[in-house]
Amino acid sequence: MQLSDHLRILRKNWLAMVLLIFLGFSAMAGYSLTRTPIYESSSTVFVSTQAGSTAAELQQGSSFAQARINTYVGLATTPVILNPVISDLGLATTPELLAKQVTASAALNSTLITVTVSNPSAVQAAEVANAVASSLSTVVPQLEPEANDGSSPVRLTRVRDAQPALQPSSPNIPVNLLGGTLAGLIVGVIFAVVRSGLDNRVRTPREAEQITKAPGIGAIAYDAKAKERPLIVHADPLSPRAESFRALRTNLQFLDMGGRSSFVVTSSIPSEGKSTTTINLAIALADAGKRVALLDTDLRKPKVAEYLSIEGGAGLTDVLIGRAKVNEVMLPWGGRSLYVLPAGKIPPNPSELLGSRQMGVLLEMLERDFDVVLCDAPPLLPVTDAAILARATSGALMVISAGRTTRHQLALATEALNTVGAKLAGFVMSMVPTRGPDSYYSAYGYGYGYGYREDAPESNRRTRNAPKSRRSSPIATLPAAPTPEELGFTSRRTSRDRES
Repeated sequence: MQLSDHLRILRKNWLAMVLLIFLGFSAMAGYSLTRTPIYESSSTVFVSTQAGSTAAELQQGSSFAQARINTYVGLATTPVILNPVISDLGLATTPELLAKQVTASAALNSTLITVTVSNPSAVQAAEVANAVASSLSTVVPQLEPEANDGSSPVRLTRVRDAQPALQPSSPNIPVNLLGGTLAGLIVGVIFAVVRSGLDNRVRTPREAEQITKAPGIGAIAYDAKAKERPLIVHADPLSPRAESFRALRTNLQFLDMGGRSSFVVTSSIPSEGKSTTTINLAIALADAGKRVALLDTDLRKPKVAEYLSIEGGAGLTDVLIGRAKVNEVMLPWGGRSLYVLPAGKIPPNPSELLGSRQMGVLLEMLERDFDVVLCDAPPLLPVTDAAILARATSGALMVISAGRTTRHQLALATEALNTVGAKLAGFVMSMVPTRGPDSYYSAYGYGYGYGYREDAPESNRRTRNAPKSRRSSPIATLPAAPTPEELGFTSRRTSRDRES
């Protein structure tokens, strides 16, 4: 993963991370405020020997004191030391309970013992520390064997008295709050990474390209009003979504398809926007002066006639079974060089019709007469229609809904095309967010007023305002037949040349 991917993960989960940081901060703040403040005071005792006056004797005495220092440290929390403390201070406790408040330590190669006492009362902590140091200084010499003169070989002297602490040693509120904040941040980052790892939806073109091994040729901006205005290129040509289709049109022209220009537009699963993508792309191509043939090859749930508000009772099915001729059912639309062949009646055998020889001949003739042929096909995973049809065209265009299609679904759809030997020409990301971490539409607002014009005429804002007249197609009579000679196909270009 690149740095941009990590940043995108953090941006996408920033709200959860902030919440977890706040929870960590709040938890430690609550913990700190509910704890009883504990004060610490320390007293220091110096251990020395009383025997000898020469340098050698003093060195021997110092070594003896260092050797015994750990023993004296251990005695600091025993009843023999603490019982006098309890008695002198009148404490209502036991040596075992008091020992939990007392700690003694000595540095390496040192003869200094530090006695530290923790107590909710700063004054009592200092008093107990001094009392323990005094008891240690009194009791330890009595426990050591007497010298020849009857004196103790060691002497313990209190060299620093404990003073009441001005600030509690615990809870350390600043440190606790910082620790809670860091803990919340760490948990938030882990949550973001785990959530991103478990999310198997395709969100970026990079992910789609890694799965399909095909180039991305377009990204269609998300539009909350898409259902109200599916034909956005016709209804509002200045909107960001309409500009997306014009960009797709431009990129499509740079695909090297070996001189052919017929495409099957499909998707992995339903409701990814393939039909609206096909229709808007066809309109955008026609607006650029291209001769476009739009075929509704979804013979199970056709949508093209409904979106374009044209008569769809007769269409592709009738042509393939020889019930109608192409010029009788293929209609011009919108005053453009766009001709639409609806699906017609739903047949019982869609896959067989789309894979028939008649369909191949029809596509071949349409490629010869039109600049671009677009086929709106069913999704790849539910049925095999699109994969079969893709073999007869120059390639397939896969529509991928950003944040909806899973990696597994996209991989299976790509495999379905590869299995039949069809070429995946490229993919189109649909429903791409214009804001947020998954957005790659930061340039909108530039140029000539991108956006929905509130002052636009109502006639330009309708979604289905196409003419409903059944004008004849300029294609010559084309009866259904398995060969071009039997079809009697006459190119529209040839007819125009003869007329001129």
